[in-house]
Amino acid sequence: MRSKLIVVKSVVLLVLIPILGLAQTKGDAKAGKAKYDTLCVGCHGATGKGDGPAAAALNPKPQDHTNGKYMNTLTDQYLFDMIKAGGPSVKKSPLMPPWGGTLSDQDIWNLLAYIRSLARPPYKPPKSG
Repeated sequence: MRSKLIVVKSVVLLVLIPILGLAQTKGDAKAGKAKYDTLCVGCHGATGKGDGPAAAALNPKPQDHTNGKYMNTLTDQYLFDMIKAGGPSVKKSPLMPPWGGTLSDQDIWNLLAYIRSLARPPYKPPKSG
């Protein structure tokens, strides 16, 4: 009887772990917009076009998050790493600061979900399986 219980618990865990992992990595774009408005607008602009007030003085210019042709080629992990560890962590601009000391991982996933919502054409996640 005890071994059956252990088997059932193991199966439940094997089923739940991937589901919980997906839920954790799926961000909330509305919560992400609040962080974007606070931390990103200065460089990337209110609409994500890379035209924020600081952009004129920056070289290279901030990325246009509405450019789906480019943004949709980037993986979620790549964007997560860039936000968390800054531009140099992915061989991009040293002017892109690391936000990992300010934002939780969930905040970063939320921010990433909002950034994804700006792309035109819209981002379509890769099909799993």
